[in-house]
Amino acid sequence: MDPQPFRYPDHALIMAPLSGFTDLAYRRAARKGGCHYAFTEMVDAASLAFANGNGEFLLLRGEEEEFFATQLVGADPEMLKRACAKLNERDFTLLDFNLGCPVPKVVKKGAGAALGQNIKSAHECFAVLSRESRFQLTAKLRILDALDPNPTLELCAGLVELGATALTIHGRTREHFYTGDVAFDIIRAVKEKFPQVQVIANGGVNSAETYRIMREKSGCDLVMLAQGIMGNPWLFRELSGVHNQPPTLEEWREMVLFHIREMIAVYGETSAMRQARKIVHDYLKGRGFPAALRAEASALSTFADLENLLAHAVPAAVTTSIRRIL
Repeated sequence: MDPQPFRYPDHALIMAPLSGFTDLAYRRAARKGGCHYAFTEMVDAASLAFANGNGEFLLLRGEEEEFFATQLVGADPEMLKRACAKLNERDFTLLDFNLGCPVPKVVKKGAGAALGQNIKSAHECFAVLSRESRFQLTAKLRILDALDPNPTLELCAGLVELGATALTIHGRTREHFYTGDVAFDIIRAVKEKFPQVQVIANGGVNSAETYRIMREKSGCDLVMLAQGIMGNPWLFRELSGVHNQPPTLEEWREMVLFHIREMIAVYGETSAMRQARKIVHDYLKGRGFPAALRAEASALSTFADLENLLAHAVPAAVTTSIRRIL
């Protein structure tokens, strides 16, 4: 391991590993919005071990990506070992372990948030990564109890002992998915217990105000952005203080075109445009565009379709800038 472990700089904003989203094209769009610290999508250990699925697309690295991290999910020690061997052939700044994903297809395999709730097994799996991976390790987890910090502290203690240099804490339990109050006190308890580790707070940050509240109430070192940046890569520049104005209509249009062009460069037009429908929906969401435009986004088949949609979107907007309606 590097004798000088990587540490995020103070006030760094980190983009979460978002399954189905944070591919190379997504990261490039986010970087245009001010992001520097970005992860690949969450990678399933068994799929990577057996070269199933779209692992090659998930792990594509842009030549401009100075910081490049990935995240593994899985609950089978043997699959995690094999996945580490595959990842060791590549180059990453960090390897993160997912102990927080609440999606049913993940938890039914005993992985993600389900593994996080099984503290002994979680530590055993992280020990495999500690032995087998050549990369610096971090972990992303959910709080285990919104009122009692002890279960979360127990989980974190084992991860830190096994070499985790940063812990990302989603301040909601598995049962609450992505809604409801964030348990700031539990995140603060983790930071107070493990001052030597960078504690990164996650959950519900989608504006300058929610960012301020998260920093003040949780006592975290840093914040990881997730759903708040979906369709809103400009959130990075807003929270960093570089530029706190919403994008102009022309900036918004150019970002959408850039993002989808990058997808086409990776996947080809046919596949990219199928995937682009959800991406375009996110760019339209909460900005006051008419329902007809959102319906049109669901039928995109070609890049020309997108250009036509945007030609209708700009006149449909009621202002020259488009702040996200929260």
